[in-house]
Amino acid sequence: MSDEPRNWDRELAEIDKAIAKMPAQPANPAPAPASRTAAGAPPGGSAPALSPIRRRDRAVTWIWILLGLALSAALPLWPYVNDCGAGLFGYLGVIAVLIISAVLGLRSSWRSRQGRANALAVLMLVWGLALAAAAVLPRIGYARTGATWMCPASPPATTAPAGAASTTQGG
Repeated sequence: MSDEPRNWDRELAEIDKAIAKMPAQPANPAPAPASRTAAGAPPGGSAPALSPIRRRDRAVTWIWILLGLALSAALPLWPYVNDCGAGLFGYLGVIAVLIISAVLGLRSSWRSRQGRANALAVLMLVWGLALAAAAVLPRIGYARTGATWMCPASPPATTAPAGAASTTQGG
């Protein structure tokens, strides 16, 4: 870095000369974005009309939401063993379906501008992620108590109490 101070007048004069050499209008000017008023409408006119929401879009949204709500209510009452093995993987698969239906419900409700459906889809997504976390975290070492993915090959043998009489058949 030099110790001489900059001559700003000379540098600004060079910039002014470079600007003066440029053409006044570019050959293909880009259209300037229309400015909007505080309400979001273009000045001097009304806002562009939004596309109408079709009945089919509303129905699809509510199909995803109702599927997710049914799964959200049914998963805590899961009647099958889901501690390990195939039962666990089936349970996690149903949780994945819940999460997917929540995401699709979110997307569909956002596009069709349905606030209640969107709020329900957010709740379903949070519930699905909580159920998935409760099933997965103990198996990856995060929880205090550990769990396994696969069931043991054979159940542990139980021993009879020492003073128990043995029963025999016959005679």
